[in-house]
Amino acid sequence: MNNFIKHKGLVVPLYRANIDTDQIIPKQFLKSIERTGFGQFLFYDWRFDENGVEKTDFVLNQPRYKNASILLTGKNFGCGSSREHAPWSLEDFGFRVVIASAFADIFYNNCLKVGILPVVLDEEVIAESVRKAETVEDYQLTIDLENCKIFDEHGFETAFSIDDFRRYCLLNGLDDIGLTLQYETEIADFENTRPGWKNFARGT
Repeated sequence: MNNFIKHKGLVVPLYRANIDTDQIIPKQFLKSIERTGFGQFLFYDWRFDENGVEKTDFVLNQPRYKNASILLTGKNFGCGSSREHAPWSLEDFGFRVVIASAFADIFYNNCLKVGILPVVLDEEVIAESVRKAETVEDYQLTIDLENCKIFDEHGFETAFSIDDFRRYCLLNGLDDIGLTLQYETEIADFENTRPGWKNFARGT
């Protein structure tokens, strides 16, 4: 996955509490285990009407938020089922950061595994950022993962917390497979020292 060091991007406010994974990516679109192609179905029931036409009043369909890469949302984001397709759809749509006052635990961890940074901030801070995103044209935030800081060009700055191990993985672009491959030489050495009878199961 791509590493995450510092990201500056347009902010889109979707300030609702308890947005569950079935709203993020409805169940009828969970027909593939590939990680690409799900962005078109993100928030499908909110973005489109029954005829598949975009709803112009939904925030992600508004021209001013086109190409937004930072999602600003409410508490308990990503609750519901544990489907990995939810962060896949966010990442495929173009989001690198999701900011909320609280996340569902499984969703939070699934975001980290695909290179999305979930940031937890106080509700008051988020409410003020939502106000700016709604009133300031082209409102952007910069997220500095090396220093665990968030700031804008209007004097706002705050710190955020993240587990050291998860921070290390994001900074270095390491998902679970990437972490394992760091020990590829040691794994190969171990396999080469296995007794011959154990290799029978591998057909060798």
